[in-house]
Amino acid sequence: MDEFIGAARGFPTVVFTAALVVVLGFWLLVLCGISEHDGFDARVGSAAWGISGVPVAVSASLLIAVAWFLSLSGSVLLARTGWPGVLVHVLGAALLFASLFLSWRVTRLLVRPLAKLLPDEPGPSRLDFVGLTCVVRTGRVDAGFGQAEVRAADGSTALVQVRQHGSDPLTLGSTALLYAYDDAGEFFWAAPFDEALDPRS
Repeated sequence: MDEFIGAARGFPTVVFTAALVVVLGFWLLVLCGISEHDGFDARVGSAAWGISGVPVAVSASLLIAVAWFLSLSGSVLLARTGWPGVLVHVLGAALLFASLFLSWRVTRLLVRPLAKLLPDEPGPSRLDFVGLTCVVRTGRVDAGFGQAEVRAADGSTALVQVRQHGSDPLTLGSTALLYAYDDAGEFFWAAPFDEALDPRS
C-alpha cells in the first residue's frame, strides 16, 4: 500500500493525482446538487481532441482517471526496476506523456457507447419550433382551437396545438408560421404564411 501511495505522490503521477482530486471534488458537488454535470461548454476542446459526444465533464473525468491509473501503474513498475534515479526520472517524464496519450486513446473508445446514454446536447424543446412553418391539420384555427403538423430540423414531424389572432383564417392544409409559444396554454401562436415569401424556398 505504501508503494502505491508513494507512487501517487511522486512524479509523474502527482500531476494526475492533483487533477483527479479536482475531478472527485467536482462530482461530489454534482452529487450534492450544487453543480451540474453539463455545466461546462461541451464544445470547448473536446471536439478537437476527438472525445466529443458526451458532456465535457464526463470525457475529461475519464481522461484524467485513466491517465492517473496508467501513470500510477507505470510508476510502480519503474520503482521496482532498481535503475539509477536519473534514468527513472527521464523515463518518468516519458511516462507522463505516454499515459496522457494512451488515456486519450482509451477515452475515445469509451465515449462512443456513452454518447448514446449521455448526449452533450440538450434534447429537443418546443421552443425549437418557433420560427418554423407548419401545415394546419384541423378544419379551422382560432383563439381557442387548432392543430398543425410541424417538421423539426432533424426531419421528424410533430402535431402541435396552435392558436390564431387575426382576420385571415387558417383552414385545413394552410401553411402557417409558428411565431410564439404560450407556456401556460402549451400552444403555439400561428399566422398565415406565404411560401413564396420564404427566403429558403
